[in-house]
Amino acid sequence: MLRRPSLRPVLSALLLVTFAQSAVAAEALRLKHLYRCENALDRERQTFCLNTTGIADSELQVLLDGKPLPASAVDRREGLRITLDSQHYRSGPLWLQQGDAVSNPVWLSMAGSHVLAAKPDEVAKNMDGLNTYVDLVSVIIEEDAHGLETARMLAKKYDAEVVGAIPPLNTYQLRLPANDLTQRDALVLRLGSELSVDAVVIEESSAEEQEAPVGDSGDDRLDEEEWAANRFLDAVNYYQRRIPSKRSPIETQPVRIGLIERNVDFDAPDFNDYLGAAERKDNTPHTRIYSRDADQPDGHGSTVAGILAARWNEGGNTGFLRGLDGAGPGFEVIVDRNSDAGITANIAASVNLVEDGVRVLNWSWGIHRIGAKNIHGDEIDSLVRSGVAMSGYEELLEEFFLWLRREHPDVVVINSAGNGASFSGADDYRLPSSFVTEQLFVVGGHQRSERQDVAVDDPAYVTRRSSSNVDTRVDITAAACVRASTAAENEQGKVHCGTSYATPLVAGVVAALMSINPELHPDQLRMLLRRSAMTIGEEFDFEPTDADDLTAPILPSERGFNLNDKDIGRSARLDMQKALDLTVRSLDQNK
Repeated sequence: MLRRPSLRPVLSALLLVTFAQSAVAAEALRLKHLYRCENALDRERQTFCLNTTGIADSELQVLLDGKPLPASAVDRREGLRITLDSQHYRSGPLWLQQGDAVSNPVWLSMAGSHVLAAKPDEVAKNMDGLNTYVDLVSVIIEEDAHGLETARMLAKKYDAEVVGAIPPLNTYQLRLPANDLTQRDALVLRLGSELSVDAVVIEESSAEEQEAPVGDSGDDRLDEEEWAANRFLDAVNYYQRRIPSKRSPIETQPVRIGLIERNVDFDAPDFNDYLGAAERKDNTPHTRIYSRDADQPDGHGSTVAGILAARWNEGGNTGFLRGLDGAGPGFEVIVDRNSDAGITANIAASVNLVEDGVRVLNWSWGIHRIGAKNIHGDEIDSLVRSGVAMSGYEELLEEFFLWLRREHPDVVVINSAGNGASFSGADDYRLPSSFVTEQLFVVGGHQRSERQDVAVDDPAYVTRRSSSNVDTRVDITAAACVRASTAAENEQGKVHCGTSYATPLVAGVVAALMSINPELHPDQLRMLLRRSAMTIGEEFDFEPTDADDLTAPILPSERGFNLNDKDIGRSARLDMQKALDLTVRSLDQNK
């Protein structure tokens, strides 16, 4: 007798296929990465490759600044790439739409600066035990030479290839014919001796380097007292009430803020209403955020961005600029790192963002030279680079700030002081905070003290976070601890601490000051922060000892030239509410 074949294997296979299809269908539509590809040096016709998740085979719309790109600009044959004519398209937020699904918006810059990151097999350990690029270097061309033409001449001479560029800084990336560090170093020496070359930048970071932890804390007792030390909620309340005041409303101007970070998790409740055009029911100006999508909600980029833009009352983080919605002009927060090519990519991204209209750059990053000592005399062992690499970075940063002063004098960079318990202003120890320019603000970190019997404005209300870098190059301190974003609503995020998280508090309030008075210059903004500052630490009469100079001491000129003011000689602590108030008062004085 013939037996009927069992249907169980067939049904199992069908179930597996159905499950797999459902899993694909359930995957959210997200933009994970956007980068220049094909000829990265072509400024007229630019091609971008996009890494995505959740795309189905159906019709796909690619929108740039809310307008669909024509089918001729979109190529889906191998992945997803778009090609744009620079004469007809400008920088703007780009997102995908497929049916009802909408992706996160990513900032697409047509400014043209881009450098390549090394692949995992293109890095090697140097003598200091640091990962370094084997065949990718950047050359800073002398100002009186034509950058691209000179770079191509050098490439031809050394059998290299020009693969990346930061044209405004006359900086070009070369791929050298080097198979190991000995060959690379020989070529670098020869390149450095060329009359047309100002400096050679060697990148010391792995192909995909995760920054060292900056002080994750197991302290679950973090509460509103941390940001109360900077009058965070008082500042939001002041802006919400004073700006739209019926008696004397203040007209505000939108401000773009650039965060040099990798990505943000748009699945987290803190950010999941920023997808696509992030439309609001009342159609009023509101905060927008553009970023590549992250896989985890508590990453460095999500935490830094959350301090500016996270939704309120969802658990996790709380965004300062988001709190100004309804009264403010609508802030744009652009998160971008260009590529994973370390410091060089950070600068490339910064140049693009400034050319795209960003007025506040948040640099929650920095590096120390190998051998740098902390305030206790011990060597720093995190985020260190060799002396050779540091000298190249120093030249690149110098070119950036010279360009900024010359072409964009109204832009400010807010930089974290660092977490090495070291000296932020010593250029042989720390970059970029050691640069002395009015367009660079340096932020240290503090935390709530154990004193419960003191008022918020008492210097003893807070204490320096022990890991925060110090000295008179630090302009101001802010709260170093924050809760990260979470994967689900109403969860309590993990506590993260470090100067990385103090920095966006200052960047946020500086952007708010600019929205009130867009004519403010960097020196005026610094003065407003310092005049409004509360104090931290002891009084040292301008001669601090034992590294207790947490910031530059408050001067008589910052206290109305009152030589007897109790704040003189102390270190400065951010007061967000008073900084807003002084800015509003300055408008009245100028009428």
